[in-house]
Amino acid sequence: MMSFSDLFNDIYWFFNGVKVFALVGESGTGKSFRAKLLAQKYRVDLIIDDGLLIRGDKILAGHSAKREQTFLAAVRVALFDDKLHRDMIARELQTQNFRRVLILGTSDKMVNKIAARLQLPQPQKIIRIEDIATKEEIENALRSRRVEGKHVIPVPSVEVERSYPQIFYDRVRVLLKRKQNPIAGNSTPVYEKSVVRPEFSKKARVNISQSALARHVVGAIEAFDARILVKKLSVKTDASGYQIVIVIDVPFGPELTGTIHRLQAHVVETVERGMGILIEDVHVIIDKIKQEEEKYIQ
Repeated sequence: MMSFSDLFNDIYWFFNGVKVFALVGESGTGKSFRAKLLAQKYRVDLIIDDGLLIRGDKILAGHSAKREQTFLAAVRVALFDDKLHRDMIARELQTQNFRRVLILGTSDKMVNKIAARLQLPQPQKIIRIEDIATKEEIENALRSRRVEGKHVIPVPSVEVERSYPQIFYDRVRVLLKRKQNPIAGNSTPVYEKSVVRPEFSKKARVNISQSALARHVVGAIEAFDARILVKKLSVKTDASGYQIVIVIDVPFGPELTGTIHRLQAHVVETVERGMGILIEDVHVIIDKIKQEEEKYIQ
């Protein structure tokens, strides 16, 4: 259910004529590299990428996830998990004169969460990286990320060198002809982007085992209601995030459906904040409903 503050924010941005766009793709597929071109096509004023608020060639506010020492810390920054960080961006948004903003993320859920945390409307248009890049371009970007640990920040090198000299690696100037780049519009601009190598990209990526995640989920359920018995739990992962299926026995109650919905929200919030990951779905299957006298309804 939408809260009053969410409704107020949506009305505020609606009357200011603000539209939110999103670019979604797996990490390392070249979203930041193409962000400026997409912004030009849709006349986007602001870009939100990996913890930064960017306008043109300037970083307006925030701090880059790419400066973090660990992968999980970088995910938290990209999701604006810290209240001070997201409040900083939200305040800066209030001072800016803009009509369109582009949010970059690895999944629909991620860009929706970022929009909500920054008090923006949900994206009206979501563009997939596969829609604006060829399979070969995506594979090359992934190879650069996984083998060389290279990341892109869509602002000129002078801006990045000043703010993040410890991770600055190189610069790249891109001149794109109209016929080669359908998303570039009618002009042929030159864009400079900064290539960085974060500390976390130089180390082995942290993978969370299914058993560790399962223990965290069980702990979250016990904290929600110790009477709920977890009988089976499975975890699946894909590019969008983690999907969890839970089979439980629950105590009988007059608002059982509402309780399950609150349980799902509690598990997602607890696990995402505690482990710095995205939970794409939590499916709850009720096996038995336990009555007061310890009898069960099959």
